[in-house]
Amino acid sequence: MEGRVVNNYAVLILLALAMMFMACLLGANIVAVKLIDVAGWVLPAGIILYPITFLLTDTISEIFGRRQATLVVWIGFFGNIILVIAIYVAEAIPAPVYWENQEAYSTILGAVPRIVVGSMVAYLISQNLDVIGFHFWKRATSGRMLWLRNNASTMVSQSIDTVIFVLIAFAGVVPNSALWEMIWMQYLFKLGIAAIDTPILYALIPTLKRWIPAEYQAEVES
Repeated sequence: MEGRVVNNYAVLILLALAMMFMACLLGANIVAVKLIDVAGWVLPAGIILYPITFLLTDTISEIFGRRQATLVVWIGFFGNIILVIAIYVAEAIPAPVYWENQEAYSTILGAVPRIVVGSMVAYLISQNLDVIGFHFWKRATSGRMLWLRNNASTMVSQSIDTVIFVLIAFAGVVPNSALWEMIWMQYLFKLGIAAIDTPILYALIPTLKRWIPAEYQAEVES
């Protein structure tokens, strides 16, 4: 009975990480419709949540392995598709005559599908590249130097993600000068968050591993 309870922790921890990943991913795509000004830096509000998804996939990769992390990435992709369909269907269904917010709904959430398309294209490329890069550096260092694989994989994948997302989501909507400014500012902001999340990773992974039997943890791939 004891062993069965412990084994369940592995499932629950993976499920919790996947659910947090999905919440951050979908939430980022919804709030990204708003541009925010952070000390003069113009950024999509999704920057608040989206970098956390890379922390979560790195955590899943480190503990459970590449296959589980890739599966979570694809589940997130299909979750995005469901979000876009739901927004379009809700917009298309007629509202009662006394509801006066249809225009506001269309203005705010109507932009979400374009943002989600940009996000999905960037997401599929960058998240899969992040998982591949993470495990490349894990093999290259024989499982040592977590900080290196965390930051190296994120730096490359985030650069690709930023360029693809901003161009698809905002080209033609904001001036070209602002577009390129958004790209490099957003990338620098993401790099700062990646540096901050490294100590979080060092604290989170050993804590979670204590609850998970060794046979449920990923080995270093040869």
